Amino acid sequence: MTSENGTTRRAVLSALGACGVLVATPGFAASPAILSGAGDFRKLSLTCRRTGEWLNTVYWVEGEYIPEALEAISHLMRDWREDLVKPIDSRTIDIMSAAQKLLETDEALQVVSGFRTKKTNALLRRRSRGVARNSYHIKGMAVDVKMQTRSVGQVSGAARALSAGGVGKYRGFVHMDSGPVRDWGRR
Repeated sequence: MTSENGTTRRAVLSALGACGVLVATPGFAASPAILSGAGDFRKLSLTCRRTGEWLNTVYWVEGEYIPEALEAISHLMRDWREDLVKPIDSRTIDIMSAAQKLLETDEALQVVSGFRTKKTNALLRRRSRGVARNSYHIKGMAVDVKMQTRSVGQVSGAARALSAGGVGKYRGFVHMDSGPVRDWGRR
């Protein structure tokens, strides 16, 4: 498939590959600017203050997920306590990206909690009644995020508007998951 300016999907994917593996390390950002006129794409900007890592990446181009970008997202969203990575469900990534787009900002979503091992989930469950025993975090299907320039109400409102999974509104952060459509928390 060729876009209006003659750029093929393969050329776009090759250009992304030439940028190197999209690694989530401090000070690195892969810019979607190389995709100007290249057609449909999805991007995501994330940061994790616990590890100091951040990324700004295009993870989907014209119907195809970019494996290196998905790996970088999963790495950033790993269980930092155990330093274990689980692939994050692409639907969860799509929900985060779409919510970020609805908020009309390039500000990174701050990951409070992504994938959790059963051990980490049990630890958090002992500390808080709000942690589910069979949390979608354990399955790599959930994320808790916050933003500096948007309120919890704004972020949860954008996620709820998608009607694409679970949205929980908590003090200081918003839970998003790719499970059944539902919402909870203070209105």
